[in-house]
Parts: sequence; C-alpha cells; structure tokens
Amino acid sequence: MQRAAALRTLLIVVPVALLLSASPVAAQQTFVSQFDAYGGYAFLDSPRISLFENGFQAQFGYRPRTWYSLGFDYSLSSGDLVLVPSLLPTALQQQLGGQLAQLAAAGLLPPGYALTVPAHSNSQTFAVGPQFSYRHFSHLTLFIRPSFGAIHEVATPHPTDPIATGVAEQLAPAGKKTDITGFYGFGGGFDVLLSNHFGIRTQADLVYDHLFNDLLAQGRFTVRFSIGPCFNFGRNIAK
Repeated sequence: MQRAAALRTLLIVVPVALLLSASPVAAQQTFVSQFDAYGGYAFLDSPRISLFENGFQAQFGYRPRTWYSLGFDYSLSSGDLVLVPSLLPTALQQQLGGQLAQLAAAGLLPPGYALTVPAHSNSQTFAVGPQFSYRHFSHLTLFIRPSFGAIHEVATPHPTDPIATGVAEQLAPAGKKTDITGFYGFGGGFDVLLSNHFGIRTQADLVYDHLFNDLLAQGRFTVRFSIGPCFNFGRNIAK
C-alpha cells in the first residue's frame, strides 16, 4: 500500500517536471539565491529486511556558485520489520537451531513452528556534502549528489509468542538494539520552481550500509524518496 502510494506520487510529479523542461518558454535561470531550505515527507525502503519507514527529511544549503552547493541533510523515519533466522549470521543461526531442536525434543515446540521476531525501527540519517545543479530551464532545476553520511537506528523487538520472547531477550537483553554506522551511495532529483523563492522538490537516494553487523549477516541497500516544499532566500548569485 505504501509503495503504491509512492509510485502514484512519482507518476504525477515526474510528468509535470518533464513538461516544464520541454516548455518552449524554458530559458536559463536568471535568479539563483545564495541559500535554500527544504522540509518534506520521506520514506526509507530496505527490501532485504522488509523494512519500510515513513518520516520526514530536512535540508539546508549554501550556494557558492550557481552550479553547486554545500549543505546538511537530516531525516527521521520509523517502521516495522520481521526478523527471521535466514537474516542472521551462520553461527547465530546454528545456535538458535540447536535451541529449537532441544525444545522440539522436549515436546515444547508447536508443530510447524517458524521463528519470527517482529520489531519496530526508528532511523535517523545525517549527511554533509556537495550537490551539483543544472539550471538551463527557468522553472526546473535538476541536481545530483554523492550520498555519504551516518545512520542511527534503534530497533525494539515485539515478540508475539513465548519462544520468540526468549530469543528476543537473547538478541537484545536491554529490550532494544541500537547502532550507528556510515553509509555511501548517490542521489538526485529536481525542483519545480513556482517562483524565485518557492518550489516543490522531488528527490531520491540509493545508499548501502551494514547496521547491526553482529546480528545481520549482510548489509542492505536502502532507497530514500522525499517530496515537499523548498525555499530559496538570500542575494541573487546569478548576476
């Protein structure tokens, strides 16, 4: 449902941007402000662990030149996932497998039981770096950027049966699991400019990280999509 809503948004916004770029009145931008700020809806999608998080993204940028800017990027999001044994390192899988075998031998494991541990995730991302812009169109700015930064995540298990509760207590004795690590990737998007000082920004990033490397056997690719208003202010550096 959430992914379908995001796809519908793209199907609306992208054609509008293409229409503006193809407009016969398109021309080089003559007003480019020194600063910009952004805040809007964002989601993070990590298919490998079936984690989809809704949230908010904010940015602030300083433009030394019309074609590049330096800025800070922050996002906050939350969502649910289900931890299954196949996501764990081999040694941990074997350990849990042995424990489940003992329970089965003692007649304490329900027939056909499959271990799953639902959890709730809260994620924050932080990034600082450059962004490169193309301003050939008067009402449309295209941009790309490298994506380097850090992600902080807190996962809180919510087991639904006694066996999963025991496993969750082993994996997260404090009742939650917290980690912070770096990520890298790339991103880009476009601003639809409604005036010199206001527009609608649509953007996405693809990054890789390996959070909880003591618990998850492999890292993950995450897509972050965001859309919302952007504000341009300060002196005109295009003069």
